[in-house]
Amino acid sequence: MPSKSLRAKRSKRGSARRHKEGRVRLTMKPVPPFDFDLSAMIFSGGDPQIRSYDGDIYCHILRVNGKPVLFTIKSTGTVDEPGLSVELKSREELSPADKKVARQSVNLLLNLDMDLEPFYKAMRKDPIMARVVKNLYGLKSPTTPTVFEALIDSITEQQISLVAAHSMQRKLIRAFGEKLKLDGKSYFAFPTPEELARASLPSLRECGLSGRKSEYIKDISALVAAGTLDLEKFKAYKSSEDIIDELCKIRGIGVWTSEMTMIRGLQRMDAIPADDLGLRVNISHFYRKGERLTGEQLREIAERWGKWRGLAGYYLLVAYRMGLD
Repeated sequence: MPSKSLRAKRSKRGSARRHKEGRVRLTMKPVPPFDFDLSAMIFSGGDPQIRSYDGDIYCHILRVNGKPVLFTIKSTGTVDEPGLSVELKSREELSPADKKVARQSVNLLLNLDMDLEPFYKAMRKDPIMARVVKNLYGLKSPTTPTVFEALIDSITEQQISLVAAHSMQRKLIRAFGEKLKLDGKSYFAFPTPEELARASLPSLRECGLSGRKSEYIKDISALVAAGTLDLEKFKAYKSSEDIIDELCKIRGIGVWTSEMTMIRGLQRMDAIPADDLGLRVNISHFYRKGERLTGEQLREIAERWGKWRGLAGYYLLVAYRMGLD
């Protein structure tokens, strides 16, 4: 049997290891109104090793200053007085700077600082949207941690079903993303540009991607990794048209991919991917009794929503999925 002194040394070493592992809890106050369940519901059915929502807790693996961190987020308030409890877990100790970045990441991810009241006020002029926002009061659209992630997701979704695209995205993350092991479980972070730039074309195709999409993703990742393409700079652009013009110069990116990237990664609520078949079906359900819409007809309808057309489109998408009238 080990001596008392040996047991004490082992205990100290164990305590040191536990201390070095980062486990931090944050409290956050979103700008009201904010319905956490409605806003996180889009992640229901996701991969619990990457990103998921079980109806109570939202889990997501994010990088914080280069470290993969497991975020578990739970509501502690109401729609009109919202609060969140955020637990961070990492294999490394988390510094005050890491905590600051983690707060910024959650704010961005769930759009916590967005004030919905101007949007709701603008939608009062449209009877259909007025009814939709009343049923989805407090819903905020999510944002990807980086513009790069939004762009890669949008490329995988080009001209295929969301079911197929989500399967490819999960395979891509598991194959190339950094693995985080915590409490006997493995989690995966979204691949960095460097990780995808190093991937071979055959290994990308093994994730279900077409040859062309594999080339687009590898080439764009290499540009970002080399610093030749700065996607984050678009956050400072005032004109959505300028963003689309620049993105469309890159091989593999068209207007639809640009608009999807802008909504997901840049919080551009004035953008709407009018050529998206699913969105045309959703909006037609509410505005044209299911009649087939062209992209141009969708844009005409969206004009009534002004600078909020992207957020209005998201509300209609969620309302359609929920079976709301």
